[in-house]
Amino acid sequence: MARGDLTDDEWALVGSLLPAERGRWSRPAQDNRRFLNGMLYVLRVGCPWRDMHERYGKWNSVYVRFRRWAEQGVWDALLETLVELGLTDDWQHMIDSTTVRGHSQAAGAKGGLLRRVLVEAAVALRAKSTPAQTVRAALLASSSPAVKPPTTKPSMT
Repeated sequence: MARGDLTDDEWALVGSLLPAERGRWSRPAQDNRRFLNGMLYVLRVGCPWRDMHERYGKWNSVYVRFRRWAEQGVWDALLETLVELGLTDDWQHMIDSTTVRGHSQAAGAKGGLLRRVLVEAAVALRAKSTPAQTVRAALLASSSPAVKPPTTKPSMT
């Protein structure tokens, strides 16, 4: 048993809730415990199925059984049973990162009212922290008192 795999007590509880797999004559079904450990490994580590550790068997076999159980509703039934037994809360769910989407503003898009308020507050704070006389104006004023920096550009009309 590897680190993170189901303990004997956990398997005794969950093992009976999983459907029995029947193999074909040439290929008998493998142990559900090993497959479940492989599924939990992929979900815990976040690696692609193809990168699953070899000790859990062929990645494709584990993936096919995971998908079959999902289509049959095994995961939903397992969660409901664990909730009924009081071993977990019904609000605990896994989130698959392939379905999580960021808001357009997370990518730098222009925002609405809240963004404008935050930007205006940041501009106001910056204006308060900026000295009234900038370094450039101070240098020009100290170098030649007769020459003053232009305040407006002359128009070319």
